[in-house]
Amino acid sequence: MKKKYQNAFFLFGLLVLVIMAAQLDFREVWQGITHAGYWFLAVLLLWAFLYVFNTATWYLIIDSIGNERGVCRRCRVGFWWLYKITVSAFALNYATPGGLMGGEPYRVMSLSPKIGTQRASSSVILFVMTHIYSHFWFWFLSVVLYVCTQSMTTLACILMPLIAGFSLLAIWFFTRGYKRGIAMTGISLLSHFPMVRRWAQPFLERNSEKLSEVDAQIAALHNQNPVTFVKAVLLELSCRLFSTLEIYFILLVITPEVTIVQCILIYAFTTLFANLLFFMPLQLGGREGGFLMSTEGLSMTARAGIFVALLVRIRELFWTAIGLLLIKLERKEK
Repeated sequence: MKKKYQNAFFLFGLLVLVIMAAQLDFREVWQGITHAGYWFLAVLLLWAFLYVFNTATWYLIIDSIGNERGVCRRCRVGFWWLYKITVSAFALNYATPGGLMGGEPYRVMSLSPKIGTQRASSSVILFVMTHIYSHFWFWFLSVVLYVCTQSMTTLACILMPLIAGFSLLAIWFFTRGYKRGIAMTGISLLSHFPMVRRWAQPFLERNSEKLSEVDAQIAALHNQNPVTFVKAVLLELSCRLFSTLEIYFILLVITPEVTIVQCILIYAFTTLFANLLFFMPLQLGGREGGFLMSTEGLSMTARAGIFVALLVRIRELFWTAIGLLLIKLERKEK
Protein backbone atom coordinates (compact mmCIF):
# COMPACT_ATOMS: atom_id res chain seq x y z
CA MET A 1 0.00 0.00 0.00
CA LYS A 2 1.23 3.51 -0.82
CA LYS A 3 2.59 5.51 2.09
CA LYS A 4 0.07 8.33 1.65
CA TYR A 5 -2.84 5.90 2.03
CA GLN A 6 -1.24 4.35 5.12
CA ASN A 7 -0.88 7.81 6.64
CA ALA A 8 -4.47 8.73 5.75
CA PHE A 9 -5.86 5.60 7.44
CA PHE A 10 -3.61 6.13 10.47
CA LEU A 11 -4.39 9.84 10.95
CA PHE A 12 -8.13 9.37 10.55
CA GLY A 13 -8.20 6.48 13.03
CA LEU A 14 -5.98 8.38 15.48
CA LEU A 15 -8.24 11.45 15.35
CA VAL A 16 -11.35 9.39 16.12
CA LEU A 17 -9.50 7.45 18.85
CA VAL A 18 -8.50 10.70 20.60
CA ILE A 19 -12.07 12.00 20.39
CA MET A 20 -13.46 8.77 21.84
CA ALA A 21 -10.86 8.61 24.62
CA ALA A 22 -11.69 12.19 25.58
CA GLN A 23 -15.24 11.10 26.41
CA LEU A 24 -14.03 8.87 29.26
CA ASP A 25 -13.69 9.82 32.92
CA PHE A 26 -10.06 8.84 33.53
CA ARG A 27 -10.51 8.55 37.30
CA GLU A 28 -13.36 6.11 36.72
CA VAL A 29 -11.25 4.25 34.16
CA TRP A 30 -8.36 3.85 36.58
CA GLN A 31 -10.66 2.67 39.36
CA GLY A 32 -12.21 0.10 37.03
CA ILE A 33 -8.84 -1.26 35.88
CA THR A 34 -7.42 -1.50 39.42
CA HIS A 35 -10.61 -3.17 40.67
CA ALA A 36 -10.49 -5.75 37.85
CA GLY A 37 -6.80 -6.43 38.47
CA TYR A 38 -5.30 -9.36 36.56
CA TRP A 39 -8.71 -10.19 35.05
CA PHE A 40 -8.43 -7.06 32.91
CA LEU A 41 -5.05 -8.28 31.63
CA ALA A 42 -6.77 -11.59 30.79
CA VAL A 43 -9.36 -9.66 28.77
CA LEU A 44 -6.66 -7.87 26.75
CA LEU A 45 -4.80 -11.13 26.06
CA LEU A 46 -8.05 -12.89 25.13
CA TRP A 47 -8.48 -10.59 22.15
CA ALA A 48 -4.99 -11.37 20.87
CA PHE A 49 -6.26 -14.97 20.76
CA LEU A 50 -9.65 -14.07 19.21
CA TYR A 51 -8.03 -12.23 16.30
CA VAL A 52 -6.33 -15.52 15.41
CA PHE A 53 -9.80 -16.95 14.65
CA ASN A 54 -10.66 -13.99 12.40
CA THR A 55 -7.32 -14.26 10.61
CA ALA A 56 -7.71 -18.02 10.14
CA THR A 57 -11.11 -17.48 8.52
CA TRP A 58 -9.75 -14.91 6.07
CA TYR A 59 -6.67 -17.09 5.42
CA LEU A 60 -8.87 -20.08 4.53
CA ILE A 61 -10.94 -17.97 2.15
CA ILE A 62 -7.88 -16.51 0.39
CA ASP A 63 -6.35 -19.96 0.01
CA SER A 64 -9.62 -21.38 -1.33
CA ILE A 65 -9.93 -18.67 -4.00
CA GLY A 66 -6.29 -19.21 -4.95
CA ASN A 67 -6.77 -22.95 -5.36
CA GLU A 68 -9.81 -22.42 -7.56
CA ARG A 69 -7.88 -20.05 -9.84
CA GLY A 70 -4.68 -22.08 -9.88
CA VAL A 71 -2.55 -19.54 -8.00
CA CYS A 72 0.86 -20.99 -7.17
CA ARG A 73 1.61 -22.02 -3.59
CA ARG A 74 4.59 -19.63 -3.38
CA CYS A 75 2.14 -16.72 -3.72
CA ARG A 76 0.48 -17.59 -0.44
CA VAL A 77 -0.02 -14.75 2.01
CA GLY A 78 1.81 -15.10 5.31
CA PHE A 79 -0.51 -15.86 8.24
CA TRP A 80 1.06 -13.45 10.74
CA TRP A 81 1.22 -10.64 8.18
CA LEU A 82 -2.50 -11.25 7.61
CA TYR A 83 -3.00 -11.22 11.40
CA LYS A 84 -1.48 -7.72 11.56
CA ILE A 85 -3.75 -6.50 8.75
CA THR A 86 -6.75 -8.06 10.53
CA VAL A 87 -6.05 -6.25 13.81
CA SER A 88 -5.60 -2.93 11.99
CA ALA A 89 -8.76 -3.45 9.92
CA PHE A 90 -10.88 -4.09 13.01
CA ALA A 91 -9.33 -1.02 14.65
CA LEU A 92 -10.43 1.10 11.68
CA ASN A 93 -13.91 -0.47 11.79
CA TYR A 94 -14.24 0.41 15.47
CA ALA A 95 -13.28 4.02 14.74
CA THR A 96 -15.33 4.52 11.58
CA PRO A 97 -19.02 5.46 11.48
CA GLY A 98 -20.68 2.74 9.43
CA GLY A 99 -18.00 0.24 10.49
CA LEU A 100 -17.08 -1.44 7.20
CA MET A 101 -16.22 1.86 5.50
CA GLY A 102 -12.81 1.92 7.20
CA GLY A 103 -11.39 -1.54 7.70
CA GLU A 104 -12.52 -3.29 4.52
CA PRO A 105 -10.98 -0.81 2.03
CA TYR A 106 -7.78 -1.10 4.09
CA ARG A 107 -7.88 -4.91 3.76
CA VAL A 108 -8.32 -4.71 -0.03
CA MET A 109 -5.60 -2.10 -0.52
CA SER A 110 -3.13 -4.02 1.67
CA LEU A 111 -3.78 -7.40 0.06
CA SER A 112 -4.05 -6.29 -3.60
CA PRO A 113 -0.27 -5.97 -4.22
CA LYS A 114 0.16 -9.61 -3.17
CA ILE A 115 -2.73 -11.39 -4.91
CA GLY A 116 -4.40 -8.88 -7.24
CA THR A 117 -7.32 -6.51 -6.74
CA GLN A 118 -10.15 -8.83 -7.82
CA ARG A 119 -9.02 -11.76 -5.70
CA ALA A 120 -8.39 -9.43 -2.74
CA SER A 121 -11.85 -7.87 -3.15
CA SER A 122 -13.50 -11.30 -3.36
CA SER A 123 -11.73 -12.53 -0.23
CA VAL A 124 -12.68 -9.42 1.75
CA ILE A 125 -16.34 -9.60 0.66
CA LEU A 126 -16.43 -13.29 1.58
CA PHE A 127 -14.81 -12.64 4.95
CA VAL A 128 -17.28 -9.86 5.78
CA MET A 129 -20.20 -12.05 4.69
CA THR A 130 -18.94 -14.93 6.84
CA HIS A 131 -18.32 -12.62 9.81
CA ILE A 132 -21.86 -11.21 9.61
CA TYR A 133 -23.39 -14.62 8.79
CA SER A 134 -21.89 -16.10 11.98
CA HIS A 135 -23.38 -13.23 14.00
CA PHE A 136 -26.89 -14.09 12.83
CA TRP A 137 -26.37 -17.78 13.64
CA PHE A 138 -25.06 -16.76 17.08
CA TRP A 139 -28.09 -14.56 17.77
CA PHE A 140 -30.50 -17.27 16.63
CA LEU A 141 -28.82 -19.96 18.78
CA SER A 142 -28.82 -17.53 21.72
CA VAL A 143 -32.61 -17.22 21.42
CA VAL A 144 -32.84 -21.01 21.64
CA LEU A 145 -30.52 -20.98 24.66
CA TYR A 146 -32.59 -18.26 26.34
CA VAL A 147 -35.86 -20.15 25.83
CA CYS A 148 -34.31 -23.35 27.23
CA THR A 149 -32.65 -21.80 30.31
CA GLN A 150 -34.53 -18.65 31.33
CA SER A 151 -38.03 -17.93 32.58
CA MET A 152 -40.12 -16.33 29.84
CA THR A 153 -41.55 -12.93 30.72
CA THR A 154 -44.16 -11.13 28.63
CA LEU A 155 -41.45 -8.97 27.06
CA ALA A 156 -39.31 -12.01 26.29
CA CYS A 157 -42.28 -13.74 24.64
CA ILE A 158 -42.51 -10.76 22.28
CA LEU A 159 -38.80 -10.14 21.65
CA MET A 160 -37.49 -13.71 21.25
CA PRO A 161 -39.68 -14.63 18.22
CA LEU A 162 -38.84 -11.27 16.62
CA ILE A 163 -35.09 -11.77 17.07
CA ALA A 164 -35.30 -15.39 15.87
CA GLY A 165 -37.33 -14.41 12.82
CA PHE A 166 -34.99 -11.53 11.97
CA SER A 167 -31.94 -13.80 12.32
CA LEU A 168 -33.42 -16.59 10.17
CA LEU A 169 -34.40 -14.10 7.46
CA ALA A 170 -30.83 -12.74 7.40
CA ILE A 171 -29.40 -16.29 7.35
CA TRP A 172 -31.58 -17.08 4.32
CA PHE A 173 -30.48 -13.87 2.57
CA PHE A 174 -26.77 -14.56 3.11
CA THR A 175 -27.11 -18.23 2.13
CA ARG A 176 -28.68 -17.07 -1.14
CA GLY A 177 -25.82 -14.59 -1.56
CA TYR A 178 -23.25 -17.35 -1.06
CA LYS A 179 -24.90 -19.50 -3.74
CA ARG A 180 -25.30 -16.79 -6.38
CA GLY A 181 -22.85 -14.07 -5.39
CA ILE A 182 -23.72 -10.71 -3.89
CA ALA A 183 -21.55 -8.08 -5.60
CA MET A 184 -23.80 -7.50 -8.65
CA THR A 185 -26.94 -7.61 -6.50
CA GLY A 186 -25.50 -5.15 -3.98
CA ILE A 187 -24.47 -2.57 -6.59
CA SER A 188 -27.79 -3.01 -8.42
CA LEU A 189 -29.66 -2.26 -5.20
CA LEU A 190 -27.52 0.82 -4.57
CA SER A 191 -28.36 2.11 -8.05
CA HIS A 192 -31.98 2.56 -6.90
CA PHE A 193 -31.10 4.87 -3.99
CA PRO A 194 -31.22 8.60 -4.86
CA MET A 195 -28.08 9.63 -2.94
CA VAL A 196 -25.74 7.07 -4.58
CA ARG A 197 -27.55 6.40 -7.87
CA ARG A 198 -25.28 8.70 -9.91
CA TRP A 199 -22.23 6.80 -8.71
CA ALA A 200 -23.65 3.26 -8.65
CA GLN A 201 -25.16 3.07 -12.14
CA PRO A 202 -22.00 4.12 -14.04
CA PHE A 203 -19.90 1.91 -11.78
CA LEU A 204 -22.14 -1.08 -12.57
CA GLU A 205 -21.91 -0.44 -16.30
CA ARG A 206 -18.11 -0.05 -16.28
CA ASN A 207 -17.36 -3.00 -14.01
CA SER A 208 -20.11 -5.53 -14.72
CA GLU A 209 -17.62 -8.12 -16.02
CA LYS A 210 -15.34 -7.76 -12.98
CA LEU A 211 -18.31 -7.87 -10.58
CA SER A 212 -19.53 -11.05 -12.28
CA GLU A 213 -16.10 -12.61 -11.72
CA VAL A 214 -16.17 -11.58 -8.05
CA ASP A 215 -19.61 -13.19 -7.74
CA ALA A 216 -18.28 -16.36 -9.36
CA GLN A 217 -15.48 -16.50 -6.77
CA ILE A 218 -17.96 -15.93 -3.94
CA ALA A 219 -20.26 -18.69 -5.20
CA ALA A 220 -17.31 -21.06 -5.64
CA LEU A 221 -16.58 -21.10 -1.91
CA HIS A 222 -20.10 -22.33 -1.11
CA ASN A 223 -20.76 -24.51 -4.17
CA GLN A 224 -17.34 -26.02 -4.94
CA ASN A 225 -15.67 -25.87 -1.52
CA PRO A 226 -18.45 -26.71 0.97
CA VAL A 227 -15.96 -28.09 3.52
CA THR A 228 -13.95 -24.85 3.48
CA PHE A 229 -17.17 -22.86 3.72
CA VAL A 230 -18.29 -24.81 6.81
CA LYS A 231 -14.83 -24.45 8.39
CA ALA A 232 -14.88 -20.69 7.84
CA VAL A 233 -18.34 -20.29 9.37
CA LEU A 234 -17.45 -22.52 12.34
CA LEU A 235 -14.26 -20.54 12.97
CA GLU A 236 -16.21 -17.28 13.10
CA LEU A 237 -18.96 -18.83 15.25
CA SER A 238 -16.29 -20.20 17.62
CA CYS A 239 -14.86 -16.69 17.84
CA ARG A 240 -18.30 -15.41 18.93
CA LEU A 241 -18.51 -18.09 21.62
CA PHE A 242 -14.99 -17.48 22.97
CA SER A 243 -15.72 -13.73 22.99
CA THR A 244 -18.19 -14.35 25.82
CA LEU A 245 -15.21 -15.14 28.06
CA GLU A 246 -14.55 -11.40 28.13
CA ILE A 247 -17.87 -10.85 29.90
CA TYR A 248 -17.19 -13.84 32.17
CA PHE A 249 -13.73 -12.58 33.25
CA ILE A 250 -15.07 -9.11 34.06
CA LEU A 251 -18.18 -10.25 35.94
CA LEU A 252 -16.15 -12.69 38.05
CA VAL A 253 -14.67 -9.63 39.77
CA ILE A 254 -18.03 -8.45 41.15
CA THR A 255 -20.34 -11.46 40.68
CA PRO A 256 -18.46 -14.73 41.39
CA GLU A 257 -21.62 -16.80 40.86
CA VAL A 258 -21.97 -15.71 37.21
CA THR A 259 -22.38 -18.54 34.68
CA ILE A 260 -21.16 -18.99 31.10
CA VAL A 261 -24.79 -19.23 29.91
CA GLN A 262 -25.53 -15.78 31.34
CA CYS A 263 -22.42 -14.37 29.67
CA ILE A 264 -23.39 -15.84 26.29
CA LEU A 265 -26.83 -14.22 26.54
CA ILE A 266 -25.40 -10.87 27.69
CA TYR A 267 -22.89 -10.83 24.84
CA ALA A 268 -25.46 -11.94 22.23
CA PHE A 269 -28.13 -9.35 23.01
CA THR A 270 -25.58 -6.58 23.64
CA THR A 271 -23.94 -7.11 20.25
CA LEU A 272 -27.37 -7.27 18.60
CA PHE A 273 -28.36 -3.92 20.08
CA ALA A 274 -24.97 -2.34 19.35
CA ASN A 275 -25.01 -3.48 15.72
CA LEU A 276 -28.38 -1.82 15.24
CA LEU A 277 -26.45 1.40 15.91
CA PHE A 278 -23.70 0.53 13.40
CA PHE A 279 -23.48 4.15 12.22
CA MET A 280 -21.95 5.27 15.53
CA PRO A 281 -18.12 5.29 15.75
CA LEU A 282 -17.01 2.72 18.33
CA GLN A 283 -20.80 2.00 18.64
CA LEU A 284 -20.73 4.77 21.24
CA GLY A 285 -23.68 4.50 23.60
CA GLY A 286 -25.17 1.45 21.92
CA ARG A 287 -22.87 -1.05 23.55
CA GLU A 288 -23.26 0.53 27.00
CA GLY A 289 -27.04 0.54 26.67
CA GLY A 290 -26.95 -3.06 25.49
CA PHE A 291 -24.94 -4.17 28.53
CA LEU A 292 -27.31 -2.38 30.90
CA MET A 293 -30.42 -3.93 29.35
CA SER A 294 -28.88 -7.40 29.08
CA THR A 295 -27.63 -7.56 32.66
CA GLU A 296 -30.87 -6.18 34.10
CA GLY A 297 -32.85 -8.59 31.93
CA LEU A 298 -30.94 -11.46 33.59
CA SER A 299 -31.67 -10.06 37.09
CA MET A 300 -28.21 -8.58 37.58
CA THR A 301 -27.54 -5.12 38.99
CA ALA A 302 -27.09 -2.02 36.88
CA ARG A 303 -23.65 -1.71 38.50
CA ALA A 304 -22.62 -4.97 36.81
CA GLY A 305 -23.70 -3.65 33.40
CA ILE A 306 -21.85 -0.35 33.87
CA PHE A 307 -18.68 -2.11 35.05
CA VAL A 308 -18.67 -4.50 32.08
CA ALA A 309 -19.38 -1.68 29.61
CA LEU A 310 -16.53 0.43 31.00
CA LEU A 311 -13.88 -2.29 30.80
CA VAL A 312 -15.04 -3.44 27.34
CA ARG A 313 -14.79 0.16 26.12
CA ILE A 314 -11.23 0.43 27.50
CA ARG A 315 -10.31 -2.86 25.81
CA GLU A 316 -11.68 -1.57 22.50
CA LEU A 317 -9.64 1.63 22.80
CA PHE A 318 -6.52 -0.38 23.67
CA TRP A 319 -6.80 -2.68 20.65
CA THR A 320 -7.79 0.21 18.39
CA ALA A 321 -4.55 1.94 19.40
CA ILE A 322 -2.58 -1.29 18.75
CA GLY A 323 -4.21 -1.65 15.32
CA LEU A 324 -3.39 1.93 14.36
CA LEU A 325 0.20 1.49 15.53
CA LEU A 326 0.53 -1.61 13.33
CA ILE A 327 -0.53 0.49 10.31
CA LYS A 328 2.46 2.77 10.92
CA LEU A 329 4.78 -0.22 11.38
CA GLU A 330 3.78 -1.75 8.05
CA ARG A 331 6.73 -2.00 5.74
CA LYS A 332 6.55 -0.88 2.15
CA GLU A 333 5.82 -3.81 -0.17
CA LYS A 334 8.70 -4.80 -2.45
